[in-house]
Amino acid sequence: MFDSIRTLFKDLAPAVDFCSLRFVEEASEQLTVRQNVLQPVSSGIDRGAMITVMHRGGYGYAASSDVTRAGLQDAIARAQAWAEASRGRSVVDYSAIALPRPSGLFESPASPNGKEWSRKDLIDLLMQESHACAIDPRVVDWQASVWSVASSQLYLTVDGGDIAQHFRYLIPGLAATANQGADTQTRSLGGQYNGYCRQGGLEVLEQAGFHGAGRRVAQEALDLLAAPNCPSGSMDLLLMPEQMMLQIHESIGHPLELDRILGDERNFAGTSFVTLDMFGHYQYGANLLNVTYDPTRPEQFASYGWDDDGSPAERTFLIRNGLLERPLGGAVSQARAGMAGVANSRACSWNRPPIDRMANLNIEPGSSRLDEMIRSVERGVLMDTNVSWSIDDSRNKFQFGCEFGRLIEDGELKGIVKNPNYRGISATFWRSLKAVGDQSTFNVMGTPFCGKGEPSQVIRVGHASPACLFGNIDVFGGE
Repeated sequence: MFDSIRTLFKDLAPAVDFCSLRFVEEASEQLTVRQNVLQPVSSGIDRGAMITVMHRGGYGYAASSDVTRAGLQDAIARAQAWAEASRGRSVVDYSAIALPRPSGLFESPASPNGKEWSRKDLIDLLMQESHACAIDPRVVDWQASVWSVASSQLYLTVDGGDIAQHFRYLIPGLAATANQGADTQTRSLGGQYNGYCRQGGLEVLEQAGFHGAGRRVAQEALDLLAAPNCPSGSMDLLLMPEQMMLQIHESIGHPLELDRILGDERNFAGTSFVTLDMFGHYQYGANLLNVTYDPTRPEQFASYGWDDDGSPAERTFLIRNGLLERPLGGAVSQARAGMAGVANSRACSWNRPPIDRMANLNIEPGSSRLDEMIRSVERGVLMDTNVSWSIDDSRNKFQFGCEFGRLIEDGELKGIVKNPNYRGISATFWRSLKAVGDQSTFNVMGTPFCGKGEPSQVIRVGHASPACLFGNIDVFGGE
């Protein structure tokens, strides 16, 4: 398919300042076993192409699922018409923006054992973990799932740019819900947003601890039923990676997206408390805070070689020693803002234009072991796995809830507490960071469900993090 697209684009490419074609072909299959019953298998194939034209300062794009000569010719004509219509009427003079003309190949990591996909093996595994959840009549609902995706993308420019990228994703899911009277508690593997999603093959299930997780999450849901509510007050807060991914996503990732800062997302997904004049001198967090945009980690969910405008992906510090250095902005936003960003101009599919998305956004490991952080706490709560979130439209004031909590008193882990929540303000929360866990506490997380844009785009992102300890946080329970 790639060769025929290359030939057609070479024949049809118009005489304009810039023209690109982005072809995407994606196949997916989702297997789910709920309460020991195999659900209908969900599978699909989606393919199409997006044409982008910049000419005489105008910008236009058009997409088509018809990738024949006639379909691509029509999309090119529509993109040219939009570029002509927007000439002189845009907030940006696109003639001043030089998009890259790259070439190369990117592929997701191959399975180390070379094992091929087997639907029967996966269903057997899901059935095994589902049966393992049914340990008590109070476990009233449970399910296990595996979602596999294979995506191939070809990016061409009229003057010779040519990138091929091939991705394989695996998204495990597992959850059990227990009920007693008016109390219902759910425990899951990686949370409701499939936090253990990664690039690769069946090895992702082992990395996620999927084997044997059914009984564990069911028992923890029962333990939560019997647990007291989380106490309220100002205290230390130890967040594990399954919750850190949400904390990073909402209070660092979205606020640093450059199109939000420039105002493009204001009428739909909101703006940001961050302003352009903060970069280079704003103390975003404590000196312990180091945040990277890193699309080069092979197994992480949003790794790639180039973004959807053809910019090469490179690991870059956004926050170093707590100081805000760079925004999450692709080539067009960088030109508009007049500052350096990163290669994060991304589209969720062939029928959407690329916008600024966060890709892999990670907190770098520190030097504290988990037991050292616990011993340093006089009174606090360990929280794990996000269950609820709320944040204002400037991504500043927030309130997050977790599935699971444990008291920490006088430097020791104590009993389980249920309904643990905390609240804070992004602009000051990260300055309360007291300790950053070492590599032994580090985990690679992500989600397929980051929503943004108008029309809506739901895209894959990755968040790797160690456990982190914060001081004097407003913690509260569910009552």
